[in-house]
Parts: sequence; C-alpha cells; structure tokens
Amino acid sequence: MKVDLLRQVPLFQGLSNSDLEKIAQLMVPKRFKKNNLIIFEEDLGQNLFIIEKGRVKVSGISNEGGEAIFAILGEGDIFGELSIIDGLARSATVTSIEDVELWVLNRNSFLEILNKHSSIAIELLKELASRIRKADAQIKSLTLKDARGKVANTLIRMAEDIGVIKENKMQIHNLPLQRDIANLAGTSRETVSRLLTKFEEEGLIQRDGDTLIFTNFEEFKRRAR
Repeated sequence: MKVDLLRQVPLFQGLSNSDLEKIAQLMVPKRFKKNNLIIFEEDLGQNLFIIEKGRVKVSGISNEGGEAIFAILGEGDIFGELSIIDGLARSATVTSIEDVELWVLNRNSFLEILNKHSSIAIELLKELASRIRKADAQIKSLTLKDARGKVANTLIRMAEDIGVIKENKMQIHNLPLQRDIANLAGTSRETVSRLLTKFEEEGLIQRDGDTLIFTNFEEFKRRAR
C-alpha cells in the first residue's frame, strides 16, 4: 500500500519500483483522530508527512488566537517539506479535520534520498512553485475581490485540490465547515452561508448533505468570480 501511495505523490513520480520500495521501508505510519494537532507553528521540523487517508488544514494562529487557514490537503498530498529542507521551525500549524492516516519520513532519510535522486529535487521545486502560485492567488483574492469573489475563488481552489469528478460533475465531498471556508476566504461564516445559498439559487451549485456539486464547474469559474 505504501508503494501505491508513493506513486500518487508527484514528488516521487518517475522513480523505479525498487526505489519506491526502499523509500517505503523508511516510512512509519501515524494516525490522528479528527481535530488533533499534528504539527505546530514554530516547532522544529524533522519529518515529511504524506496523507494516505483523511484531510488536514494548514493554518496560522495570531497572538490573539485568531486563525487564518492557508490550505486544506487530502489523500496523496504532502506537508512539512519546508522544514525538512532547511531544518528551521515549522511555518504553519497542521490540524486534522477528519480522522487521518499518515506516513512519515524523517529528515535524514529524506535528504539521503534527495541526494541520490535529482528527479525528486526537481519535483520538489515544482511543488514549492505551485504552492507559491496558489499563495499569490489567495493574496490577490483577499485584497482585490469582493466577498462573492473571495468565496467563489476559495471553492474553486478547494475543488481543484480535494474535489473529485463523479457523473461528469466536479464535487467536493465532506465539505469543510462554513467557519473554515470563511477563514480560507477571509470573510465571515454568515457571508459564506449567504453566498452558498445565492450560488445555489443561481443554479451554479447543488448541495446534497455535506457534498457540494458544481452543476458546471467551468461555468461556475466564469460566472461566480
């Protein structure tokens, strides 16, 4: 199972089965219940985490206790890569929003692998570049868009990160709490609730329990923004 998971991670794509087997042997499993702290901002980072099951939120906490959510990650995603490269403190807090199953690779093992496989270094640069672009897009959304644009952009990012295609429609299963969506969008929970209802009235989305369904994802991106 570990090798199958590694094949899903862009960082390790292109490696042979034997190399993946060697990496898999170095990883150890960890499980966290919902709403458990996994890593804390400013802690010294010594591990890279790969998500096998469940989802986590990456956030920052202000001195006053306020929370800003930077991303929601799911199966096949990695976190902890910055600290494992430079050995410095964690740049964000990561908390489970569902029961999660992780595989953990310690820093020394990762750096040894990195030295042997230049392809991993290239993929790591691509991953970091992708996250920088997403961060730039989030900053633009928070500073330039109105509330509708902020919430729409957040839903689009979530769909692209953790959404699935089912019956030819983009869907977000186990939609995060409106409070968490509001933190991602930089707005209030009440605004998120109002705009979700508005999008539904406009025929842009449907809600089925805790699943959000885009009636036409490309049309949503064009109109909701």
